[in-house]
Amino acid sequence: MDWAITAVGALLVCTVLWDIFHTLWHTSGQGRIAHVVLLAVWKATAALGGRGRRLSGPLAMFGVIGTWGALVVLGWALIYYPHMPDSFSYELGLDPERPGQALDALYMSLVTLATLGYGDIVPTAEWLRIVTPLQALVGFALLTAAVSWVLQVYPALSRRRVLARRLEMLAVGGLADNLNEMHACTAARVLDEVAAGLAQVRIDLDQYAETYYFRDGGAQSTLATKLDFVASLAREAQRAELADVRILGRVLEDALDRLADLIDHRFVRSGGDTAAVLDIYAAQQRV
Repeated sequence: MDWAITAVGALLVCTVLWDIFHTLWHTSGQGRIAHVVLLAVWKATAALGGRGRRLSGPLAMFGVIGTWGALVVLGWALIYYPHMPDSFSYELGLDPERPGQALDALYMSLVTLATLGYGDIVPTAEWLRIVTPLQALVGFALLTAAVSWVLQVYPALSRRRVLARRLEMLAVGGLADNLNEMHACTAARVLDEVAAGLAQVRIDLDQYAETYYFRDGGAQSTLATKLDFVASLAREAQRAELADVRILGRVLEDALDRLADLIDHRFVRSGGDTAAVLDIYAAQQRV
């Protein structure tokens, strides 16, 4: 029975490590644990009004990192618990036979994961003397993963917000209504840049799915509310007199369709057409 508990703990630790790998380093994946926590926080903050909705993304990431840490601590505590106190040496003044071995196992797991290593409880069994430093390495890896995750996500959010601001300026400037009056090269270049921006957002959403759960706040920075302008811009471009502009209009429409398809496949799951999916996306992203 003791080794069965240890095996459960080891399995739990491996599950968390796999989830971290799948979420952070897989090019288009997301771990199951991370997905469940992100979705739970997203739904919970939706009921909290504007302030809660604005905090959905940071709270979701904090929740995922906290869940990973808690499960790792629990997993290693399960590894240690069946072998306490016989396979550990206690500092003078600590009674190994006192009640509370589960608390000692949890304490041992916490201080080892945090790489504190107070030395009041140390393993004496040979295999535990090898396993315990591995937990310290896992703790360091978890900290590194959390920092690298934040550094990966925020540049993607910045790109999305920059595109939203750019679309806002183009809409205010009346781009869709004046395509035929613009020089062909200028109109084609602007359309190409917008299509490239949508392609970048699609890649970011595919690779960093957690960015979907960040609501951008202000209307000018929320891409979801600007996509109806992109749709109208693509339609106007395809009706233009110039062939270059018509071609880029089709390219822009395809970029928008592909973005909507990804959003529907991974997040919305409505099965609707592009317009329906983007309407749902806009409703979910509004603060």
